[in-house]
Amino acid sequence: MTPQQQQDFEVAGGVDTHQDTHTAAVIDPIGRVLGTEQFPADPAGYAALLAWMRSFGPVQRVGVEGTGVYGAGLARLLRDQGVCVIEVDRPDRKTRRFQGKSDPIDAISAAKTALAGERTGTPKQRDGRIEAVRNLRVARRSAVDQRADAQRQIKALIVTAPDDLRERLRGLPVKQLISTCAGLRPDQADTASPATAAKIALRSLARRHQRLSEEIDELDALLDPLVAAINPRLVAANGVGTDVAGQLLVTAGENHERLTSEAAFAMLCGAAPIPASSGKTTRHRLNRGGDRQANKALYRVVICRLRWDPRTRAYMERRTKDGLSKKEIIRCLKRYVARELYRIITTPNDQKLAA
Repeated sequence: MTPQQQQDFEVAGGVDTHQDTHTAAVIDPIGRVLGTEQFPADPAGYAALLAWMRSFGPVQRVGVEGTGVYGAGLARLLRDQGVCVIEVDRPDRKTRRFQGKSDPIDAISAAKTALAGERTGTPKQRDGRIEAVRNLRVARRSAVDQRADAQRQIKALIVTAPDDLRERLRGLPVKQLISTCAGLRPDQADTASPATAAKIALRSLARRHQRLSEEIDELDALLDPLVAAINPRLVAANGVGTDVAGQLLVTAGENHERLTSEAAFAMLCGAAPIPASSGKTTRHRLNRGGDRQANKALYRVVICRLRWDPRTRAYMERRTKDGLSKKEIIRCLKRYVARELYRIITTPNDQKLAA
């Protein structure tokens, strides 16, 4: 069929995204492939891709792989142009084994998956305040991880340091240890000596630790008012602070209406048990999927409440008498916390202020 013959019905598209190029495919309503084409991954290429798809007819929906990475720019343009964008998972291994692997094949698979509505989701919007929170949190998490690495390396060096240096540093609290190591004055002309080299290494790591701490404090000073402005009720919830609130907001996304229910949010956070029943056996298993950082945030809320919240402590005592282990109780509590915080996250701002 020629493009002119396609104007009387809607078509669906699929895009396999890469760093430098995007491969697009168009199919008709019954899944027949109308064409495939490759475009550069830049604004001009995005516009050309959409124009090419529309040459086959009105675009019903477009399935895009990697809307949060290489496909982010294309997803923004499609959404701005009023096109329904569907986030498509990569084909499973069984499908790849039978039909092979290439960019056009993946693009066609994305189009068919979007048309059928299988393994699809609404992509996050990445043009609001929550995207700003995500960017700042990326830098903060990196600084926290590097600071922890520096601290571990300092302690490892102390274990093998000369006796007098080891005795001087071992047992010191972390804050005092860092300041002591940062203040060491080794002889730079004697770097061949293991003792001097150990002091130089300890001083370098300690000063790196201090710089990273300053960087974290600077990022916290930016994140605190930003997260509070987005959702003050979430920050004020029992056991929730800026770090936890920021992570849950990022997990839910700017367009949190894409989460159809609190059960969907719990599944997204890996806090919903997975059915594992068969025959006469009815059971659920632990969910090891979802956003593990969001799951970690829920865990921190539960641990905080187990220490300070009377209702949570009473629940722990009651379920312990029922025979549940501490891990099982924490899993139940994470599910309840997910339900509570979902309602806060999805409540419109005007209703939050009224409450």
